[in-house]
Amino acid sequence: MKKFVVLAQKTGRASANPAEDVAETETALRNMIKKLDTAAQKGIIKKNTAARKKSRMQKLFNSLRSAQ
Repeated sequence: MKKFVVLAQKTGRASANPAEDVAETETALRNMIKKLDTAAQKGIIKKNTAARKKSRMQKLFNSLRSAQ
């Protein structure tokens, strides 16, 4: 999750190539979602906790995408 948040903050700032930054952030989001789903499936974290974290990160990503 930390990698995604750092990339999202970097993407939120003015950059030379915003489209590439958004694509990189989207890849990090997908990887994070995959890892959260795996952890929830194995019982490491609760299902609702994983859903809450995914929702918050998706909301952050959507706000970045709409700002572009």
